[in-house]
Amino acid sequence: MAYSKLEYIWLDGYKPTQSLRSKTKIEHDFSGKLEDVSMWSFDGSSTEQAAGNSSDCLLKPVAIFPDPDVKNGYLIMTEVLNADGTPHETNGRATIDEEDEDFWFGYEQEYFLVDPATNLPLGFPEGGYPAPQGPYYCGVGARAEFGREIIDEHLDICLEAGLNVEGTNGEVAAGQWEFQIFAKGAARAGDEIWIGRYLIERTARKYGVAVDWHPKPLGDTDWNGSGMHANFSNGAMRDEGGEELMTKVCEAFGKYIQEHIAVYGADNDQRLTGKHETQSIDMFSYGVSDRGASIRIPVGTVENGWKGRLEDRRPASNADPYKVGARIIKTVHSAL
Repeated sequence: MAYSKLEYIWLDGYKPTQSLRSKTKIEHDFSGKLEDVSMWSFDGSSTEQAAGNSSDCLLKPVAIFPDPDVKNGYLIMTEVLNADGTPHETNGRATIDEEDEDFWFGYEQEYFLVDPATNLPLGFPEGGYPAPQGPYYCGVGARAEFGREIIDEHLDICLEAGLNVEGTNGEVAAGQWEFQIFAKGAARAGDEIWIGRYLIERTARKYGVAVDWHPKPLGDTDWNGSGMHANFSNGAMRDEGGEELMTKVCEAFGKYIQEHIAVYGADNDQRLTGKHETQSIDMFSYGVSDRGASIRIPVGTVENGWKGRLEDRRPASNADPYKVGARIIKTVHSAL
């Protein structure tokens, strides 16, 4: 009898930043289709999502991907429901009020690869620092690339799993990397970012390396933090466009600073200082090609007749992409 290994993946209830959880279910004669993935349950009292005397939480399958690393394997992204079938309070995907393909998202997911023994990024000598920032961004060679074999394997696995990965590159600090995901719809974009995060965690583990999602793991030093820059557009921005329309959208974001920061990741104040290609967390600005602004207007958008995407540079590397996308949709709708 044929069997399949279904890895159910979900977000726990830890605060201020949720962690990934997963467990494996064996299915016989599985079709490989999402509609044939059954609901499952788990002990919410062990994940900060329920009390011990009422501990059952449900896992609702929302996306399926083939698992290139596992024979007959599938990766099942799920959202957490209460026992009565209502969305759990930790369910960021359920905050997306409007889900259609009119909104397109491109997330630039940054992170650090870390040596668990020293808790320092790869390339950092114990008790000191490597050469200053400069050679690491898109760097080439042993003095600039730390963990390259992990990154290459992760990229291949993501592509084989069917994630819409658009690229990867070394980032500004030693041991810091980035991958980019594009998808139509906030929920699908969030699904793919979370699966991409799961796969880099699993891939790095094989090499004895950890992943650090904190937006400023090196503290108050002259090293860049990690973000999850959110590129976004909707039909009006892509088709109608114009400087007036794009300016209206940017101005709308300035009216909801706190609402955005509230879902843009814990400890983001340590990263959004006004230094290292960021705007201060308590300020708002936008500008063409300005990587020190809250919203960057890409030069390609301007050259295309002010049609296309904008980039919100404030989301942190540990932000929940579901919540980020949901908030961006609300703000764009308020402008248009």
